[in-house]
Amino acid sequence: MTSAREHSATLAPQQRLDKWLWFARIVKSRTLAAQLVQDGKVRINRAKVAKPAQAVRPNDVLTIVIRGSVHVLRVVAPGARRGPPAEARLLYELLSPPIGAGREGRDLAEPAPSAGRAMACPQRRRDRE
Repeated sequence: MTSAREHSATLAPQQRLDKWLWFARIVKSRTLAAQLVQDGKVRINRAKVAKPAQAVRPNDVLTIVIRGSVHVLRVVAPGARRGPPAEARLLYELLSPPIGAGREGRDLAEPAPSAGRAMACPQRRRDRE
């Protein structure tokens, strides 16, 4: 005999919200994902979420506020692991347009471009050139 928990899991694949946010590379760690949810910055299908353990399923619409920018995503699939950005992009569909000049053409899963490491001494920079 199967329990109610096993039966509901077979109907629709689901995953913890904090784990999904981490697998989809929306945040850098599960701790940050849990904090984002607890701070009230995440909604599932327009409803505020208070617990990081809230289940997320395919076709759920997530509204996430990150650094003052609002992102709307549709969950395509639960994640199996935290893979490379190309794999993470397969977990969601971005419904909101890219915000800001620096975000044009980039998904949330792609790392932000960096200027490289700052050098401590300008003389070293001249020596390298």
